[in-house]
Amino acid sequence: MDQSPPRNTSVTVADVAHKAGVSKATAARVLGGYGTVSDRVREVVTAAARALDYRPNEIARSMTTGRSGTIGVVVGDIENPFFSLAVRGITDVARQAGFTVILINSGEDVAAEKAAIRTLLAKRVDGLIVSPAKESEVEHLREASRSGLPLALLDRGSDTLDVDTVIADDRHAAEGITRRLVALGHRRIAYLTACDTPDHRFHTADDINTGSVRRRIEGFLGVCREAGLAEMEDWVHVGAVTSEHTRRIVTAMLQSAQRPTAIIASDSVIGLEVFKVHREFGLSIPEDLSLVSFHDADWTSVTTPPVTVVRQPVYGLGETAAKLLVARLNGNGGEANRIVLRTEVVDRASVADAPA
Repeated sequence: MDQSPPRNTSVTVADVAHKAGVSKATAARVLGGYGTVSDRVREVVTAAARALDYRPNEIARSMTTGRSGTIGVVVGDIENPFFSLAVRGITDVARQAGFTVILINSGEDVAAEKAAIRTLLAKRVDGLIVSPAKESEVEHLREASRSGLPLALLDRGSDTLDVDTVIADDRHAAEGITRRLVALGHRRIAYLTACDTPDHRFHTADDINTGSVRRRIEGFLGVCREAGLAEMEDWVHVGAVTSEHTRRIVTAMLQSAQRPTAIIASDSVIGLEVFKVHREFGLSIPEDLSLVSFHDADWTSVTTPPVTVVRQPVYGLGETAAKLLVARLNGNGGEANRIVLRTEVVDRASVADAPA
């Protein structure tokens, strides 16, 4: 008679070993994925574990292998479709590699990000993927990296951290769309971002702590200078951190005597609010106002008119960061990688010649 325990009890490694007819140490090597056993023994132990509906004790396994089987991920805003899609790329790779993802939202707040890192370290994650809230404040990330914990940066790099980094070619993308707007006769071009400053005004690109946005603004301003447009810093608007803030900023712009003829939205959440507000003012896109948004969110293709966007390799950013981290976890050494993924402009119908 089969003396195996019923399925509603906790099945142990010893139970699996007994059923497979091997030692507990041998069963532990198979179930823990370490050490060397023959293919025949592995098959017998695996079949016994399946028959007993064995579930590994993750705490015990981590004590044995030194691995928790988890990857910690910290991003700025999980409600933003950009981060949602990037995290999907991370989780797909992690799952295939046998890791579980623990996700924490920082709300683009450095203090919250530091607390998140402390929490993840306490949970003994095997590695970290972080989209830093402020590239100028990364000492907590440096300490984690110094401890030997593999770390990859997502979408936002750091000149002072020598770790794997995956970003998009944001500056090049901003230069391209700005040149196009200038070529169409636009001179009053506004750039709108959620990044903020202490006085809620933009002064120089150094004010922007988020590297991806800073590179876009640098590209935007560089092309404006090439075109002979003066004082374009005044056309960079910061602080669009919520829909209410964005609405107030856009309303003020559209009520101004110097109303912009084109707006570049730094993300699709901002772009959607711009689209909503322009209708309330009885304006028409693109006849009165051209609109370009970073990130090809679903809504941008179904509006009337559909919105021209900078399509970022968002899934690829997460996927690549996770692949780099998994490679480190599998023992791949070498210098830190800095990978730049290309963007593309998706032309739709929200951009036209500047109004007379």
